[in-house]
Amino acid sequence: MTTTSATPTTAGTNATPGRPATVPTDIPAEADWDRAPSLLDGAESLELTPAVCNLRYWLQAVPNGTLRGNVLGHAPDVRPLDVVRAPGPLNSALTQELAYRSVAEEKATRAIGYLTALAPDNDTMEFYSTQLIDEARHAMVFRSHLLELGVSQAELFATVDRLSAADRDQILIPLENLGLRVLRDERDFIGGVLVLTVLVEGVLAPAAELSERKWRVFDPAAADIERGAGIDEIRHLTVGSAIVRDHLRDHPRDKARLLELMGEGYALWEKLPTMEQLMRRESLFQRGIDEHGHLLGDYEIWPGRRLVDTTAQERLETGHEWAARMQRTRLAYMGLEEAI
Repeated sequence: MTTTSATPTTAGTNATPGRPATVPTDIPAEADWDRAPSLLDGAESLELTPAVCNLRYWLQAVPNGTLRGNVLGHAPDVRPLDVVRAPGPLNSALTQELAYRSVAEEKATRAIGYLTALAPDNDTMEFYSTQLIDEARHAMVFRSHLLELGVSQAELFATVDRLSAADRDQILIPLENLGLRVLRDERDFIGGVLVLTVLVEGVLAPAAELSERKWRVFDPAAADIERGAGIDEIRHLTVGSAIVRDHLRDHPRDKARLLELMGEGYALWEKLPTMEQLMRRESLFQRGIDEHGHLLGDYEIWPGRRLVDTTAQERLETGHEWAARMQRTRLAYMGLEEAI
């Protein structure tokens, strides 16, 4: 595939103090901290398969290339600014986001257990076993970063539950119910891959890309956490898309059924209050810019646009455009462009 994105690749721009100077030379570029593309570029342009991204690949690439010993997603000397750790709109925006993301990743982890059990061959089983670990790690690092933002260890899980409860019930549980029906009740492996790849990760990934960019100055640790999760998501999106594409090549009669499932999924998304959720968080972030924008300097969230000059609506619309573009690219690659 060739990239159609105008989004700049972030490879090489997120090297973190405290990371080892040397790493194994056989790390694939897409899994290497310094060389991996941005999530948007990678998900739109790369082609990876389960035969490539099996357990051997993961054991070499992720601990050595992506994490490099930083199990919490960032080096110990990379910390949030005091204005984010202190009570205020920036702290509220980020703690709400992290709590929600941790619950979303936990639910994805549990659902992927069914994909692992239903996988049709060993490479695919190994790939989804590694994705299960990836998602569990994401849940852990998002949750753990709340501790650096002032949440006590004793109150951690209660805080996650309190901050995420409304969005969990209104957004995540309906999505989870769709996934469980397809995977647990109908035991539909390829339908489950499609739901996870397009309707869940394919929609949420651009929001993660935006999050990495907007927190880079205020909380570089949170941005690094997003960077590492994004490197994983490139693999998840591209391999999942390849699985669906290859299945449809071998079973073209399944196309109508999968398009019907996509239609059901998109109809569900239209009913979910995701835009309200994102606007709530962006509005808090905007208040933080209004109070502490001097700290951002000339930092650009995308080429030619300083973060300090953006608005909540502009960031929200840009994230939506990224999501729509990624959806078109992925669906066309799978042979399901009619779903667009």
